Amino acid sequence: MSPKFLNQESWQQAELLMQPVFIRVIDNIRKQLDQSSWKSSYRDVSIWPDGVSPDIQAQVTQLQKELSAASPEQAAQIQQALDDLPQPFPGYELFLEKGDRHVSVNLWDLCYQICFRDYQPDNTVSASAPVTVDSSLIDEQGEVDWHRLDAKTKELVSHIFAKLPTVTEPVE
Repeated sequence: MSPKFLNQESWQQAELLMQPVFIRVIDNIRKQLDQSSWKSSYRDVSIWPDGVSPDIQAQVTQLQKELSAASPEQAAQIQQALDDLPQPFPGYELFLEKGDRHVSVNLWDLCYQICFRDYQPDNTVSASAPVTVDSSLIDEQGEVDWHRLDAKTKELVSHIFAKLPTVTEPVE
């Protein structure tokens, strides 16, 4: 779910923070994985707007596949059909695996939790309300406060790894 912004200033603050937040998230995940026995991979995922039926999702996905192999004439017709249909947002997730346990972490939701105050993923109440940028991550000069950003990111990523299910390894 894409966040809603109260005003242009909130949008600009989020724009300032999101790239550094994402980079810090990936770096902190790497550090946690270096100390973990969990295997990881990253995946691109499609996030559909609310209310888009599975049939429409399948239709859009099929048209996108056809578009990649279409002639120029066919491509124009397929693109016209796609323009009339809802499109997914690109998403990115961390997939963790250990034994028979699998955990997915939506990286955009994690970044939003860092960038915004009181952001709760998959909460329909907070999804309809405008987000509030965590202004403690921006210093008096309007720049990123790197120390606070690093501390908040490390805390949230560490929390994810601390909550991972325990896997009992088989005894050989």
